[in-house]
Amino acid sequence: MLFGQQISGIVFEMDGETPIEFVNIGVVDKNVGTVSDRNGNYELQIPAEFHDDTLRFSSIGYHPYSVKVSDFINLNDGNVRLEQRIYDMEEVIVRPRRLRERTLGITTRNYSIVSIGWMGYGEVGVLMKNSNTAFLKEANINLKIGPHGTIHSRLNIYKAGKNMQLENILTNPIYFSFSKEEVKNDRVTIDLRDQNIVVEGDFLVTFEVVEYSGCRIGLLLIPASLFHRAYFREKSQGRWINYPGISLSVLVDVER
Repeated sequence: MLFGQQISGIVFEMDGETPIEFVNIGVVDKNVGTVSDRNGNYELQIPAEFHDDTLRFSSIGYHPYSVKVSDFINLNDGNVRLEQRIYDMEEVIVRPRRLRERTLGITTRNYSIVSIGWMGYGEVGVLMKNSNTAFLKEANINLKIGPHGTIHSRLNIYKAGKNMQLENILTNPIYFSFSKEEVKNDRVTIDLRDQNIVVEGDFLVTFEVVEYSGCRIGLLLIPASLFHRAYFREKSQGRWINYPGISLSVLVDVER
């Protein structure tokens, strides 16, 4: 108790009965965080040095909940309710478009330089340089997976503003799972065509591990490039840092 506090509970919808799976929970800009399980349960050890910082619960489709760590420890039983977010439909102007297919991001398949995965709930992604309107068709991650279990992941897409201010533009989470047997030709492809994702300007695409099944050690080998950079955070709500450019790309249609 002198060195920290363990918090635990369940994240619910506002009805207090429906749990929310895979909620990002952590101290903002610190490497102290976790993800709720499929039943909304979570546990998190928070060092005493962070008791004046902000604890945040966030999930796509819900308004985030932020609170001072010490207030949460003193006044809360650990259970949290998140309010569903209503998305306003923007005005759409339909006009003829001339499109061309492009691949954005990093496509290297050279394993002489690799990024090694870890047993944790980190998030890593590549900034896609884009000057036009882009219609996302698929995301591709080149990787090799260790011999055990299945890795459950989430794809996130952030609009990149000034000073790399990031805003997740998805209205529904995009989950995908893979095991050693399911990875064909050392590549995982996520079809985005039915998601109707349209982005203008630069955007960050990330790959986030949310659960491991059937294994105690998650091992990923992802080819990387020293000539490009990625963005990485070790825990939910943590600070983004520069990272070697992992082999993650997107296939898009862009306006000519």
